Amino acid sequence: MGALDHLSDLFDCSGGSSRLRKRRQFQTVEIKVKMDCEGCERKVRRSVEGMKGVTQVTVERKAHKLTVVGYVDPGKVLARVAHRTGKKVEFWPYVPYDVVAHPYASGVYDRKAPSGYVRNVEDPQLRNLARASSTEVRYTTAFSDENPAACAVM
Repeated sequence: MGALDHLSDLFDCSGGSSRLRKRRQFQTVEIKVKMDCEGCERKVRRSVEGMKGVTQVTVERKAHKLTVVGYVDPGKVLARVAHRTGKKVEFWPYVPYDVVAHPYASGVYDRKAPSGYVRNVEDPQLRNLARASSTEVRYTTAFSDENPAACAVM
């Protein structure tokens, strides 16, 4: 705790105990909301623009994605969008397919996902899918057509 924080705590006139109050962290909240037209987009944008702590609102209508940046609570943002718009909302369930080890495994690939994205699944069964060990890679590349010098038997 720095000297300025200490002095601000000493001369705090808010009336309440500032030590018990949690400070909100600066974070990005991504939400999936179905939007069909400009009116839906405007309604979703205006539902969160007036929130305390919001610094930036980005709406991607084609991807059905709302991004809110600021000192906000993700649960409160989700609840406010659901209440103000009357739409079904959920946290953004997708990640870029480059991040996932097996993007086309069952349960991960989603036809409704925007292009370049797959569903973010933290399933222990998907983690245990076959990964080639170094010895398997050596044996499979030894008889590869791409590496004709690797096999001297032929």
